[in-house]
Amino acid sequence: RCQRWVENCRRADLEDKTPDQLNKHYRLCAKHFETSMICRSSPYRTVLRDNAVPTIFDLTSHLNNPHSRHRKRIKELSEDEIRTLKQQKIDEAFEREQATQELNESHEQNTVSEEGGEEQEEEAVPLTLEERENKDYLKSLFEILILMGKQNIPLDGHSVDELPEGIFTSDNFQALLEYRINAGDEVLRKRFEMTAVNLEYCSKTQQKQMLEICESCVREETLREVRDSHFFSIVTDEVVDIAGEEHLPVLVRFVDDSHNLREEFIGFLPYEADPEMLAVKFHTTITEKWGLNMEYCRGQAYIVSSGFASKMKVVATRLLEKYPQAVYTLCSSCALNVWLAKSVPVVGVSIALGTIEEVCCLFNQSPQLLVELDNTISLLFQNNVEKGNELKEICRSQWTGRHDTFEVLVDLMQALVLCLDAVSSDSSVRWNNFIAGRAFVLSSALTDFDFIVTIVILKNVLSFTRAFGKNLQGQTSDVFFAASSLTAVLHSLNEVMENIEVYHEFWFEEATNLATKLDVQIKLPGKFRRAQQGNLDSEVTSENYYKEILSVPTVEHIIQELKDIFSEQHLKALKCLSLVPSVMGQLKFNTSEEHHADMYKNDLPNPDTLSAELHCWRIKWKHRGKDIELPATIYEALHLPDIKFFPNVYALLKVLCILPVMKVENEKYEIGRKRLKAYLKNTLTEQRSSNLALLNINFDIKHDLDLMVDTYIKLYP
Repeated sequence: RCQRWVENCRRADLEDKTPDQLNKHYRLCAKHFETSMICRSSPYRTVLRDNAVPTIFDLTSHLNNPHSRHRKRIKELSEDEIRTLKQQKIDEAFEREQATQELNESHEQNTVSEEGGEEQEEEAVPLTLEERENKDYLKSLFEILILMGKQNIPLDGHSVDELPEGIFTSDNFQALLEYRINAGDEVLRKRFEMTAVNLEYCSKTQQKQMLEICESCVREETLREVRDSHFFSIVTDEVVDIAGEEHLPVLVRFVDDSHNLREEFIGFLPYEADPEMLAVKFHTTITEKWGLNMEYCRGQAYIVSSGFASKMKVVATRLLEKYPQAVYTLCSSCALNVWLAKSVPVVGVSIALGTIEEVCCLFNQSPQLLVELDNTISLLFQNNVEKGNELKEICRSQWTGRHDTFEVLVDLMQALVLCLDAVSSDSSVRWNNFIAGRAFVLSSALTDFDFIVTIVILKNVLSFTRAFGKNLQGQTSDVFFAASSLTAVLHSLNEVMENIEVYHEFWFEEATNLATKLDVQIKLPGKFRRAQQGNLDSEVTSENYYKEILSVPTVEHIIQELKDIFSEQHLKALKCLSLVPSVMGQLKFNTSEEHHADMYKNDLPNPDTLSAELHCWRIKWKHRGKDIELPATIYEALHLPDIKFFPNVYALLKVLCILPVMKVENEKYEIGRKRLKAYLKNTLTEQRSSNLALLNINFDIKHDLDLMVDTYIKLYP
């Protein structure tokens, strides 16, 4: 495209320049482009369309002016020349003002309101040498910061503790700045050639200010697309530690101009311990700081670590009170059973889940440990090789996120304990001290009777929701029919609650059998026994204790949580999935979306014609040609060539698509979460930065250095 621009401009002197050089050092006036090539959808600035090519040129005017035949790059002006130019400009402006005063007054409002108008006026006045040098200097600083963000280079270099007293060393930012000066950046060299070598070139405060602008400008590119799409959903991931402070990662789901469902990371939110404060801060950041209109929010989901669930539920409730259409749902990237287990408000469950994560993490860190576990599984499952091979395969995946995590864990318990015992007691030098030490600690945790009872009870309670949860992460038709099966799931759990004594007796017996197999003593938790030392009348049995402290609250909580997460509105939305042609076909085209689509009536372009349009939509697919397959997903339906003839159907599918419970069909549009995980995995806690993280995760988003520089100059003149 750069080459084509050069050819159209008839600039033979630029033909040997690379696209990078052209993009960096040369500018083309907006007057050379057709108005149709200029996109004015952004409220912040005027942007060229991607396929824009300059076509408007007056290629004859220079013939009358011999001095303009050989154009050169602008030279740097001396102080006298700048003063002369300024005076000429003032004189010319005064003459023009006298001649066209009335005309200017009549058109003044139009000129100001026209987008880009002010920018063009500013361009007409040449910058002074000092202003131009300052802009170039700031641009160089921004380029360094963006490079550091994209390449995940922390700002700080060596810590003070690492250095001998009296030794000065640059942080990473200053080191890159010095490297750039040595590589020939004249702007930076002029700026710092008289500066002491042990002085900071750019203060931490200025770095922070510039990073905030970088973060804001990069985020704005994504948010602009979200606003253009109108409807969106908010998703948060597990609380993370950034440089010693807890933060909440926030992602946004929307359908872009190409009809693709995307999930993008838009930033971190400082976590608050008080849920009410967190709810206020969450709302304020999204609406005021990031500029999203929550009236267009159609879904919210929160993936949380154990212990944080109740707080995030308060956030969801407060948002629902203000925005009833922001449906509280499950997130497609988290299995229902794992999500339910993390939300159980029982301390023993949180401890057990933490232990499971640590065990999985230890084995994933060491390939030798996995081989050792494979050998142990082979010995234990000699009579059932197929089952043994299945468990070996599972161990090599992130099995803690599966729908059947607790079934897998109960099957693996004996193998895990034997393997960890063998590693911790091995007197050879096969295992380093860290692995041997962790193996000993985790073996002790797994062979605690409290842990065994907890995982057995979770396994049995969550078996009622396993198939339901698996369908929610399945095909669109599976999700549709899962919504209808919720009543049966709740009925089963209520029946368990009514007969909890009988069910708990069976569960406890299974736990004691597993404990016996592992040679674990069946007893009450130590903390409970210590608390009861002075109470001689206390004769609580282990079975009754775990029924009251674990089984009853777990079943009660899961019943309530399912009712909350699958509210009437959420189920109505899922019923609208019968719009997807494959679901229609399974229902013999006997569907009634109008009734369920009422909740989205205000989101439709032509609500009055919805009924007729849905009828046409059904007829289209019912009487299709024999060789035409029914689209099986919302993604396929949105990409149909004739979807534009069904504007209401398109609007409904678009809103349904962004519900967090719906999976992102095309993996390449779910990269926000994957890159977030990669950043957290690859960056030490103390080196993480919420600003640099956004640049790193969104490294492929276009950034406008001129906009960043102009914003900085306006904010910090």
